[in-house]
Amino acid sequence: MKIIVCVKQVPDTSGKVAVNPDGTLNRASMAVIINPDDMNAVEEALRLKEKTGAEVIIVTMGPPPAEGMLREIIAMGADRGVLVTAREFGGSDTYATSQILAAAINKIGLKKGDIVFCGRQAIDGDTAQVGPQIAEKLNIPQVSYVAEVKKSRGTLTCKRMLEDGYMTIKVKTPCLLTCVKELNQPRYMNVAGIVDCYSKPLDIYTYETLKDDPLIDKSTIGLAGSPTNILTSFTPPQKGAGMMMEGADKDTCETLAGILAKKHII
Repeated sequence: MKIIVCVKQVPDTSGKVAVNPDGTLNRASMAVIINPDDMNAVEEALRLKEKTGAEVIIVTMGPPPAEGMLREIIAMGADRGVLVTAREFGGSDTYATSQILAAAINKIGLKKGDIVFCGRQAIDGDTAQVGPQIAEKLNIPQVSYVAEVKKSRGTLTCKRMLEDGYMTIKVKTPCLLTCVKELNQPRYMNVAGIVDCYSKPLDIYTYETLKDDPLIDKSTIGLAGSPTNILTSFTPPQKGAGMMMEGADKDTCETLAGILAKKHII
């Protein structure tokens, strides 16, 4: 049994957000982190590994420095990593990215009993599209917004989070699940994992590696093959300093009401 987890290295939006004059993100000058929702997907994969003995494979598409992120996740307990990187893949939107990642998963091999995990969405785009698109291109069932996973022979029972409650779905494997933060609490690296992470395998998939897959077509990958493009990006304006008011008596309430009225909020 294999568990394949798709992860993404994203700009740390809690720090400096740099934007180029043309409106695109200047990723080279920004600190990067592992996408938070992807960490929940990694954690769930590692928990299933501990229960079933499955092999956990981490896959990412990005520039060569993304290898460091893969090594971090291997140090948490994953068995191996796959870095998908090539100039031909640069500038891909969600449609093109899902094609490339699906081709990489085909290269790894997906069999009965295998599971693909993704985070719900990435904090740099917030589209929540790549996971479901990968499932469509692999022609496997999918469950999105997963907040609980229980495995039985050949099936998974998932609790899917909705705006007004939950939905319980049973799905056959192989399948793809996208995970929400309520699913679990991600673990940290451990000393033994850090020591061993560079001795575990990490494969590099380039355009040459994947070009024979039917999903890899230069007209539908990379910036030129992406049907959607970002019109502009900008740094969000900083919020002003807040005001703290102590007390819960009538005078405090009247003071608060006076401040809100002065600002024409009420």
